[in-house]
Amino acid sequence: MNVSEAVTSRRSIRAFLPTPIDDGVVRQLLDTARRAPSGGNVQPWRTYVLNGESMQRFRSFIATRQPGAPAYDIYPKSLGEPYRSSRFKVGEDMYALIGIGRDDKAGRLAQFAKNLDFFGAPAAIFCFIDEQMGPPQWSDCGMFLQTFMLLVQEAGLGSCAQEAWAVHQDAVREFTSAPEHWKLFCGVAFGHPDWGHPINQLVSDREPLETVATFL
Repeated sequence: MNVSEAVTSRRSIRAFLPTPIDDGVVRQLLDTARRAPSGGNVQPWRTYVLNGESMQRFRSFIATRQPGAPAYDIYPKSLGEPYRSSRFKVGEDMYALIGIGRDDKAGRLAQFAKNLDFFGAPAAIFCFIDEQMGPPQWSDCGMFLQTFMLLVQEAGLGSCAQEAWAVHQDAVREFTSAPEHWKLFCGVAFGHPDWGHPINQLVSDREPLETVATFL
């Protein structure tokens, strides 16, 4: 699989098979992802891996914890257009695929709660960033995460980046023993996609090239 194929075939997987992932595979993915670029080569990310037995321990642990204040604003408090409509549409498209109507609040909450189970994925990473870092270094973390997820795609697996974990920063830090000055950015669930589940048929829209690129 070349880079273009990995980019165009990647999607957010929200239903995984329980097939185990070998620690050696995870180690190789993260080792290669270290080559992601960062300004000044500061490499502001730190990751913690859940796999196998540690994933089972974490699932039991998080089931006893309550969400808190988010580590950061996941979206701007007043999200304007066209961003608000894009966010709304991808949610509606996803719920339509799994037969959850707009008025089915219980169904939507149940689906959202699957974030806390990593959508059934056998493995995941938590990505932290040093709290002294600013917007440029947050973008560096994004480049690392994109690199990691494309490598996951190349390996024949699937992934889903989960900023929803920001409301469980204290619990995740407690479980991982991450230092206090490291802020939780997100989790990334990964494993073998369950292609029989309709939610994995979602392919989100993208703005036209003419909207996002101006040739001068």
